[in-house]
Amino acid sequence: MYTVLEAIATANPPYKLTQSEAADFMLKTESLSAAIRKRIPSIYANSGIDYRYSCLADYGGNLPEFELYPQNWELSPAPTTFSRNQKYTLYAPKIALQAAQQAIAEADNLQPEDITHLIVVSCTGFSAPGIDIHLMKQLGLRATISRTMIGFMGCHAAFNGLRTADAICQSDYKAKVLLVCVELCSLHFQVADTLENTIINAIFADGAAAAILSSHPFAEAEGKLAYTDGYSFLIDNTEELMNWTIGDTGFLMGLSPRVPDIVADYLPNYLQNFLDPHHLTLNDLDFWAIHPGGRRIIEKIQAGFGLSDSMVSDSYEILRRYGNMSSPTVLFILKKILERNRAGIHAPLQNGIGLAFGPGLSIEGCLFQIV
Repeated sequence: MYTVLEAIATANPPYKLTQSEAADFMLKTESLSAAIRKRIPSIYANSGIDYRYSCLADYGGNLPEFELYPQNWELSPAPTTFSRNQKYTLYAPKIALQAAQQAIAEADNLQPEDITHLIVVSCTGFSAPGIDIHLMKQLGLRATISRTMIGFMGCHAAFNGLRTADAICQSDYKAKVLLVCVELCSLHFQVADTLENTIINAIFADGAAAAILSSHPFAEAEGKLAYTDGYSFLIDNTEELMNWTIGDTGFLMGLSPRVPDIVADYLPNYLQNFLDPHHLTLNDLDFWAIHPGGRRIIEKIQAGFGLSDSMVSDSYEILRRYGNMSSPTVLFILKKILERNRAGIHAPLQNGIGLAFGPGLSIEGCLFQIV
């Protein structure tokens, strides 16, 4: 039996900014030093990002339209964690619902009441009753549906969601799983006069993605994308390189510039240990879905494994069009890979790898097959 991704759908909030508009917002912020202000144009221009989406109108730079930040260019006093989480509670369910509705509509012969399990992934806000309850009511899911919440795991959390969905599908062949990832990273913009914080503000964005997974025998799964396996590895003594904590003015992120180098050092052994039990080598992989934590991490992996431009084009394209949306991002990439495969743009695909990196420092991967 194969765990098949029946459908993948994506959604974004309404406010779309060019990267130059986002840089202009930062440059208007009066509390930044001249040294940081001088670096902003090049950091934003070299990010590999053209556009990002936010749930807030604030980043458009029109003070009278600010709904989270105070109407001054010191952005002071900084919004509290409570006020940011209120916006999350208001806006996150909306785009989660949009992605979920589209995924259900795209799956073959699926009605909301057919869904047996709901998995919600998010790390940018919390409430209870939460997004899971909202989705149940708005979608018309069963009152008896089994619910799982995966929270505060960061950029690789979709992989944990996929692994959970696979475990469900392999233990219950009648299961229909709805996986929803939603993040509003832009709620946690911090005015901090550091290079690290400037880079963080330059790459993160808002988005949601949903997938339908179910179990099928070969005859029904043929030609579809199936989840084959997942593999997790925690790199020792790297906790300080990426972290995500709750502060008084929102969620505070730490992100070291060493992350791409550390990940690149450990990936060869990681991939060998992952692929060997499946009797696969790197040469057997014909598609890669690399989470674009930033442009450098894609570049390091491409150079380290000698990947062609076409192998990483989807990761670059999603980074360019959306930025780093944390957990939903890899589903955006997989959706694009599937669309290109169906359109016959490249040779038929067979085996692929998904990779993401998160606090710990941890590497998460998924092995996919076109059955």
